[in-house]
Amino acid sequence: MPKRKPLVIVTRKLPDVVETRMRELFNTRLNTEDRPMTQAELIAAVKEAEVLVPTVTDRIDKAVINQAGEQMKLIANFGNGVDNIDVETAIARGITVTNTPGVLTEDTADMTLALILAVSRRVIEGASVIGLDNTWEGWSPTWMLGHRITGKRLGIIGMGRIGQAVARRAKAFGLQIHYHNRKPVHAKIEEELEATYWESLDQMLARMDIVSVNCPHTPGTYHLLSARRLKLMRPDAILVNTARGEVIDENALARMLEANELGGAGLDVFEHEPAVNPRLIKCKKAVLLPHMGSATIEGRVDMGEKVIINIKTFIDGHKPPDRVLPAML
Repeated sequence: MPKRKPLVIVTRKLPDVVETRMRELFNTRLNTEDRPMTQAELIAAVKEAEVLVPTVTDRIDKAVINQAGEQMKLIANFGNGVDNIDVETAIARGITVTNTPGVLTEDTADMTLALILAVSRRVIEGASVIGLDNTWEGWSPTWMLGHRITGKRLGIIGMGRIGQAVARRAKAFGLQIHYHNRKPVHAKIEEELEATYWESLDQMLARMDIVSVNCPHTPGTYHLLSARRLKLMRPDAILVNTARGEVIDENALARMLEANELGGAGLDVFEHEPAVNPRLIKCKKAVLLPHMGSATIEGRVDMGEKVIINIKTFIDGHKPPDRVLPAML
């Protein structure tokens, strides 16, 4: 007799190949409209589903989790970060939480370098000059001057998988690598990257030409780059964030950019997504992207495959490979 397939509810549209495989393996309910689910819809889902597959924009908070039915046993997040999920409440209710670590590393690191280059070389400003109302009057020796990045100091906040991938790319561009982390990375990695560790984030910020945020959003990193810390940065330094918007005090950053107290900013994430601070939108020194850091076909398919493995392993009675525990946060 064939084994009963568990009810899996997916909150957003996933790549076709992922959805097809999920339909083959599980009793899967898809979101074909790709419309974000309301809190009421998420509560209805956890009352019925055995497995919920949310994305990083779905708030699976205490109010949602406490409404879950007894059959609800797994939240298989389609995403690396889990700051959208109240992991402690889930575990207290006997619900396992998994994520998709590692598969977004290269894509996010690529976007970090893209933003460093875009801000340093004023790529977006330059591209906007060429259009139907072409205002470009031709090459000039002193027009649209940016900064070379070779020889500059890059300070990486968070030297995990993504931070190290950023460092490897940046080293190839001739940047000097510095980093702040809860503890130093392995000596071999530090030697390979010729990286300098700063125990004090304040001291590092004051000395860097470029700062890249690559740490997760946790209660401990909320506004890690506060107004006070941002003021420590050099007035010609640039700040890039491909991690989580909540790590930076966005209002303080906007004020500094407006006052020419920073050289520029490249942001792929925002504090109140999908809302973007209007002051940042108006700022010519800011390159803003709509959370595209992990947006590659390959990356999304890899994420889907990890979700499937986590669900399949769990329903087969084993510990899923990407379990998230409170101690990891």
